Amino acid sequence: MVIEAYLALLRENPHIPTAAQVAERAGYSVRSVFERFPDLHALRVAATDYAFSLANEQSATTGFDGDRRTRLKLHVEMRARICTEWLPLWRALNANKGESKELEMRIRAIRAIVTGRIELMYRPELSMLPEPERRQTVLAIDALIDFESWARMREFFGLSFEESCTVWTRAIDRLLPPTPADS
Repeated sequence: MVIEAYLALLRENPHIPTAAQVAERAGYSVRSVFERFPDLHALRVAATDYAFSLANEQSATTGFDGDRRTRLKLHVEMRARICTEWLPLWRALNANKGESKELEMRIRAIRAIVTGRIELMYRPELSMLPEPERRQTVLAIDALIDFESWARMREFFGLSFEESCTVWTRAIDRLLPPTPADS
């Protein structure tokens, strides 16, 4: 309940919640929060691990063998849902990563999973590219579907969920080479 309270507070307000705010939201005393977590940093790390496991459950582990249009739609919509739900935590992680090797490691792990998923989703198309260009394309798609890219489209430009997904889908489709005929 403490972790869920922390995450709910982050979603409501971009500022890192205090122990008192987390305790109030969770229905505990501040002392109870610190009985479960030695400090707020430990709570941040635990919340990150919890969110990471939930996001992994939300991510499709199928669809890698569909046609191009199906894979694009599946990948973009999955990534958009994750960005929508976990953007506040992502921002908090990045704001605090300088203080913590644990958070820095988790950020790196999340980024590695995102690029790994890109490589799986678009394997047929990426297989057509020589190594340097393949890696550059993966990195370009990764930059395109970053949390902050999603936030800019939604918060700054005011695009709907569907409009934002369309932007990503069209951009990824343009970045990828043609799908091989045998795929």
